[in-house]
Amino acid sequence: MTTTLANDGLNATPDDRSDAAVLFDMDGVILEGRGSDPVVHTNALEDVLDDLGLDLDRSERQPLETYEYTSAFEAACETIDIDPTELYHRREEYSTSYIIDRIRAGKRELYPDVTALDQIQEHCHTGLVSNNYDPAVSFVVDHFELEQFSFVRGRDLGVDGFFRRKPSPYYLEEALDALEVSAGYYVGDRVTDLIAAERAGLMPVFVRRAHNDDIEPELETYLEVESLEMLPELL
Repeated sequence: MTTTLANDGLNATPDDRSDAAVLFDMDGVILEGRGSDPVVHTNALEDVLDDLGLDLDRSERQPLETYEYTSAFEAACETIDIDPTELYHRREEYSTSYIIDRIRAGKRELYPDVTALDQIQEHCHTGLVSNNYDPAVSFVVDHFELEQFSFVRGRDLGVDGFFRRKPSPYYLEEALDALEVSAGYYVGDRVTDLIAAERAGLMPVFVRRAHNDDIEPELETYLEVESLEMLPELL
């Protein structure tokens, strides 16, 4: 089923498809699974602590191994007299390596409906914009030979990258600038994807997957598809 809601004034349905961009989230849309396994951050922290020669108990480790950069993370770093932004960046470097290793080992594959990209890229600019780390996103594109994308961007490692992730439109706007377009669609599997699309002036497209089947986005304007294979006809 495809649900098409009113445009409501968004600059998102161009008259000339060649001037449009269709941008995609990666995790949960292109790459199977809602996101990276949290174990990658736990293992990454272990590597950083080994590098620093630190032996922390479980209560000290817990706030340092979460994905988020939080006040609890900063407080834990202060306790062990480590600069929080430096530790966070180093941990994310290791997290990136673990994410790549897991994909290389076949623990995550592409969704079968990714084949729809071939038809879409014939008519529109296509790009991949993800909250996952930029080196990991680039690896996925190379590993699975996703040559359909004209623009590929994950978030930068470190604190700045964390705060620029969706629902901020930062990387979507970067994609539009790089592709020299100002209109189009962003396909995601989370409400934060839809909000980021709206903020960037794109039409949000919500793709249903097993992990988001019970989510009902509370946005006035978005499109919904049950498969990427429905996009060519929709667009």
